[in-house]
Amino acid sequence: MKKSLLATGALLVGTILSGCGPHYVVASYGPPPPRYGVIGYAPGPGYVWADGYWNYGGGNWAWVGGHWVVPPHRSAVWVRPEWRHESGRWRFHRGYWR
Repeated sequence: MKKSLLATGALLVGTILSGCGPHYVVASYGPPPPRYGVIGYAPGPGYVWADGYWNYGGGNWAWVGGHWVVPPHRSAVWVRPEWRHESGRWRFHRGYWR
């Protein structure tokens, strides 16, 4: 009884904490090669292109296409998302504005 109560409490705390901080997707093998295509013209002044990337979920890779986006401020630089091989696994690092 005491062990199941502790396990339930640990699960609850883990569930609550999983909503805090960065969320990482981990895969046991790397993504396919990136896809390349025609980007076209920006829909207006000030837009920048955010590259597409491979998303992993449910044991499958899915391509998320790139898109045009307006930076949050004039000096912002988009750091694109990427998969990095770390400690024998592949970890996804989300894109962000720097």
